[in-house]
Amino acid sequence: MPPRRYQPRRGPRPQRRRQAGAAVADAPQTPVRPAGPVELPSSVVVKDLADALGVSTADVIKELIRNGIFATINQSIDFDTASLVGGELGIETVERGAVERAAAEAAGPTALVAPGSEEEGAGKPVLFTEDEAADLVTRAPIVTIMGHVDHGKTSLLDAIRSTTVAAGERGGITQHIGASEAEHNGKRIVFLDTPGHEAFTAMRARGAQVTDIAIIVVAADDGVMPQTKEAIDHVRAARVPMIVAINKIDKPDANPDRVKQELADINVLIEEYGGDVISVPVSAKQKLGLDDLMEMILLVADLQDLKANPKRDAVGTIIESKVEKGRGNVATVLVQTGTLRVGDIVAVGSTHGRVRALQNAAGKRVKTAEPATAVEIIGLSDLPEAGDILRVVADEKAARDMAEASAQATGGGDGKAAFTLEDISAQIQASEVKELRVVLKTDVQGSLGAIRHALERLNTTEVRINILREGAGDINESDVLLASASDAVVIGFNTKADPGAQRQIDASGVDVRLYDVIYKLTDDVGAALQGMLAPKLVEQVEGHAEVRMVIKAGRAGNVAGSYVTDGRIVRGGDVRLFRGGSQVAEGRITSLKRFKDDVREVATGFECGIGLSIEDIAEGDVIECFQMVAESA
Repeated sequence: MPPRRYQPRRGPRPQRRRQAGAAVADAPQTPVRPAGPVELPSSVVVKDLADALGVSTADVIKELIRNGIFATINQSIDFDTASLVGGELGIETVERGAVERAAAEAAGPTALVAPGSEEEGAGKPVLFTEDEAADLVTRAPIVTIMGHVDHGKTSLLDAIRSTTVAAGERGGITQHIGASEAEHNGKRIVFLDTPGHEAFTAMRARGAQVTDIAIIVVAADDGVMPQTKEAIDHVRAARVPMIVAINKIDKPDANPDRVKQELADINVLIEEYGGDVISVPVSAKQKLGLDDLMEMILLVADLQDLKANPKRDAVGTIIESKVEKGRGNVATVLVQTGTLRVGDIVAVGSTHGRVRALQNAAGKRVKTAEPATAVEIIGLSDLPEAGDILRVVADEKAARDMAEASAQATGGGDGKAAFTLEDISAQIQASEVKELRVVLKTDVQGSLGAIRHALERLNTTEVRINILREGAGDINESDVLLASASDAVVIGFNTKADPGAQRQIDASGVDVRLYDVIYKLTDDVGAALQGMLAPKLVEQVEGHAEVRMVIKAGRAGNVAGSYVTDGRIVRGGDVRLFRGGSQVAEGRITSLKRFKDDVREVATGFECGIGLSIEDIAEGDVIECFQMVAESA
């Protein structure tokens, strides 16, 4: 018997065993998330960040992409970005060395606790819900600089804060809203450098009143210009104290006296002329008069007695927002009361988030922002809008609920209902209003005086008309914005709204009344002031019908055998007759029949006979039926 040869066992078993062993040996360890805050350096590589947070590199890169940051595994990111990623993953992060500083601050005398409370000795700040007199402290004034283009607004601010902002601006025009701080005699002043009065009023239209003092810059060699007048109108409507800075006094053709006279012509009386408006001659280029201007700002601020409570939850207003590479959603907030801290949960308009980092106007990262301080914050889930109110809340659920409620209430608009002439009529009946604010525009300058005189004659001891702005020309976007922010109505005489104004009207719902007969204008305003304004009638299109046959009806006139294409045709309704897309006649429906029966209306898809007061009817014509109805509230 031949010996059996050794035959190796065939099959996948040894291979499976070898693979299983390898798998056990090479299996990656499940990342262990840290129990407490993770300490990170000021700059960290993405891979090292994932290891420190106890998550996979893919999770970190995914969160970076969600925030608009595209980084590779070996790329370095700053602490702010790393903190943002950690917060999205539910992991608290602190900058290296911050734990010791935070412990020292908590143990120090700055920790604000309520004596006898459960938190006493714990180093946690007490968040007051109401301001108590003992908690109020004097805060810095917030100043907005406005005026005509190229009159030196930013150059003046540049001279005050000794920076080179103006040199970097495109075309010499301010391209964004900025906030900066200056100090005079040991007192802080916060400046808002806006693109113009539109931004100032846009925030007012959203319910935000952030300015304590307005500086109107007028060039001594140019005088009062149209944008100067508009800026003054907006400041007056906001009821904000005004200081006039007469700039460029160093120029050879400077004439400050002419500026003062032109201001008097638009009822801005400076102190020299017996008024109450302070004027200061300055030169931004030569840095003349700047100390005097700062003194006047502090004087007006002292008279206003500006105070805030730094111990309560922070409340502020968004000045601007943007998406910034490497940092995500960045918003500039002006804290108006309370103290904003890193780690606070905030609700801002229709968005919310946790404050991951704060950066002040000097570009330095800070841990807190006290009243009258402008800071950039990161950590919001979405970009807020300028004028949105920021509030610190207890937890993320409360922030989310507030954001959702705000989004539903505003419906994507500015969150403020428009004011109409019907409103004042109803409020006067209820004795709730004493003033009707009006923006008045006419076709020519000569009509203004007559209409203003006619409106002023309607004033009574109970209610008066306040004309915020008057001028000749079409109604523009600035007019509508001013009316929206000031609860005013726009009245136009022999004029119309330009396209930009019409878009603003559609968005804001401002009440715009157009007239071509002066007595009709005064009748409506007079009726409103007496609380007896008739309902505003608006056109309501009921439907359309196509003429398919013209029936001669003898003395009764022509009857249009028609087919209703949409809506309905109503007996007694007004009609327009269209031929080839153009309107050829307008009249009224005298009779409406279905077969031989008189009917009140005919719906879509049915044929009918329409008797019209129009004689010229042809097959193929389109009949548009409409009615004038009272506008619903």
